[in-house]
Amino acid sequence: MPSYKAPLDDMRFVLNEVLDVAQLSRIPDFSQVDKPTINQFLEEIAKMAEDVLFPLNATGDREGCVHDRETKAVKTPTGFKDAYKQFCEAGLTGFACDPKFGGLGMPIVLNTALSEMFCSANLSFGMYPGLSHGAYNALHEYGTDEQKNTYLPKLVSGEWSGTMCLTEPQCGTDLGLIKTKAVKNADGSYAISGTKIFISAGEHDLTENICHLVLAKIEAPDTPAGIKGISLFIVPKLLPEGMAHNNVTCGRIEEKMGIHGNSTCEMNFDGAKGWLVGEPHKGMKAMFVMMNEARLGVGLQGLGLSEVAYQNGLNYALERVQSPPIDQKGEHVSVTIINHPDVRRELLSIKAAVEGERMLAYWLSMQLDISQKDPDEAARAKAKAFVDLLTPIVKAHFTDNAVENTNSAIQVFGGHGYIKEHGMEQFNRDARITRLYEGTNGIQGLDLIGRKVLKENLLPGYLRLLLQDLIAAKKNGVSLCLLWPVARRAWTLRWIAMKLRLRALFGTLLRRMAFMRDAAGMSTDYCKLMSLVVIGHMWVKMADTATQKLAANPEGGVRDFYETKIKTARFYMKKVMPQAAAYSGAIGGGTKALMDIPADKFAHAQTTIGAE
Repeated sequence: MPSYKAPLDDMRFVLNEVLDVAQLSRIPDFSQVDKPTINQFLEEIAKMAEDVLFPLNATGDREGCVHDRETKAVKTPTGFKDAYKQFCEAGLTGFACDPKFGGLGMPIVLNTALSEMFCSANLSFGMYPGLSHGAYNALHEYGTDEQKNTYLPKLVSGEWSGTMCLTEPQCGTDLGLIKTKAVKNADGSYAISGTKIFISAGEHDLTENICHLVLAKIEAPDTPAGIKGISLFIVPKLLPEGMAHNNVTCGRIEEKMGIHGNSTCEMNFDGAKGWLVGEPHKGMKAMFVMMNEARLGVGLQGLGLSEVAYQNGLNYALERVQSPPIDQKGEHVSVTIINHPDVRRELLSIKAAVEGERMLAYWLSMQLDISQKDPDEAARAKAKAFVDLLTPIVKAHFTDNAVENTNSAIQVFGGHGYIKEHGMEQFNRDARITRLYEGTNGIQGLDLIGRKVLKENLLPGYLRLLLQDLIAAKKNGVSLCLLWPVARRAWTLRWIAMKLRLRALFGTLLRRMAFMRDAAGMSTDYCKLMSLVVIGHMWVKMADTATQKLAANPEGGVRDFYETKIKTARFYMKKVMPQAAAYSGAIGGGTKALMDIPADKFAHAQTTIGAE
């Protein structure tokens, strides 16, 4: 049977020692944040994750959600309602929400730690409150005072939940093709009609109301075509005044590969009453508040699944006895499989990925706190640039790794990993969706290179910070073997970006069009290359802290902890960072090889080849 134990030592190391999150108390809204508060919070959340949510993970996967075709209602798996009630009673639905609406007002970085634990313990459950927080953020930023006062207290308390309704049968990435329409009513509301698919938590029995944030096009002569004509609406399942049923129903729930405990719904809006959020035809601007948070949240899903897969793979490797050491001669003496080099390769690859990702997730969440709350405008702008640049990295890299890491954990188990009772295959099935929703990872690559690196030119600011951290680490005694691989590939990133920008600015129109195709063709390789550099940067920051802590001569397990951090950093630089050379080479290979074969030549033609 699988198990989960919250990695509190690693969490405290990042939050308290590397980042010193308690320094956020200098921001008035976070004056209550100190180290004892952080530690107590981590311990309490760990208990809920380990004792309440994780035991429901396997049963939720087996039972799934059940849709009643007559009533259109959805029943969540056994135990989910009670767990959600405990979640609400602990005040966790409003943990990082505005106290004005009943929230606790805690930093996003601590909410990130909460999300990681819940994604490890029970991803399907964690998706329910996670989406509500995205709806809260969109309404908090763009809603009217009336909308805020109506919806936010209920979302914060957890009495109501929220969704994000974008995708339709005919469109996913290209939202300009949506057909859902909004017709204005005499009272200023709108009648929303259309079908949305793949709506996570679109219908369930955990809350008394579900508030859908829906993209639609207003039926009016002045509505622009395509994506510029999209507006955002709040469409509740039950109308706030009187709680009468709105014309919103769940047509079906999807039969999915994984995340069975979360209801993924087809939602039908049949003239449902909704209210405009923000300005007409500016829906994407408001929706991106949800989407950007959702992309960070999906990255955390990948991190959480990688962590729980690692823990179980490690436990198995420490217990499973199989084969003698490869260098041992003579009498056959079996050892635990963690003594075999290739098993260690599998486990260390996951460990190095997970700990580097956790550092990036927490550091970037802290930047998000600064970007929203810091009194210093320059500090806010600088932090926002880091968040904007690195959000695609978190989403794409963490989720690519989640699929690879859960696969590697299965490999550690050997044939037992393929058997359902050990629980490993569920982690892999649950992980696979993370590369797809909230923008496929190919889209993240395009966003990174096209918008963040080339259009907004955010890379130089980040590279300046990286250089500062490398210089500081060298002064503190960090080995050059941990610094040089990051510095070298950071230069590669800068050089590629410079060449692309020069082509974009000074080429002919024809060359600029070819440049756009080339940028798209290299976008995934560039995203992977930058991901390796960014995680390497995070390992430098952790190695720097560990080196300083070791200088104080700690003893016992504490010393072992810091020494292991530095050794894991060395593994990352020697065994993971070399992959950057391959991505750099692929980028240098250009796009011609991708586009040479005409589309109609991909299929096998029926010819007489080999017949004579």
